[in-house]
Amino acid sequence: MVAGEGTTGVAVHVHPTAIVEPGASIGDGSRIWHHAHVRAGARIGAACNLGKNVFVDAGAVVGDRVKIQNNVSVYSGVELGDDVFVGPSAVFTNDLAPRAFSTGWSVVATRIGRGASIGANATIVCGNDVGAFATVGAGSVVTAEVVDHRLVYGNPARPRGWVCTCGAVVGREDEPAAATLCDTCGLPWRRALD
Repeated sequence: MVAGEGTTGVAVHVHPTAIVEPGASIGDGSRIWHHAHVRAGARIGAACNLGKNVFVDAGAVVGDRVKIQNNVSVYSGVELGDDVFVGPSAVFTNDLAPRAFSTGWSVVATRIGRGASIGANATIVCGNDVGAFATVGAGSVVTAEVVDHRLVYGNPARPRGWVCTCGAVVGREDEPAAATLCDTCGLPWRRALD
């Protein structure tokens, strides 16, 4: 892959201050902004937007149409599904027992499901997947799995309600009825995930 070209040769915008290492895979129409760094072996999907100072490590996977705001590092072992939003300065970890002097550490995988949103300054502790269309509030610390369509926030993040595919909060109760319509988009709040 040549910087400035997508996986099929369609234009990719790479800011002159960004670094895209040879061997990184960048999908068609993606935009990589100021001071971003994409390592060899990273996979970025089509039509993505990587903000200023974003780092994508070797082995990290970013789906299609993902928006990663400024100052986010996506480390090896992290997989962001299609249409994921990651707010500014959100943190993904990938080692449960880090030590500066350790020569042997193991990556703990974390998956963020399709359409999920991670708020600004949230921390996702590795090994805790976030389900499709879930929302993690700003400043939250995720220490447990988050199921599809769940709204979580706090430290540690706790279930606080449910969100529609469109992103609107549809209920604060434990489990709204499956037929509940979203007041914002008018559709059933939990639609098929395929």
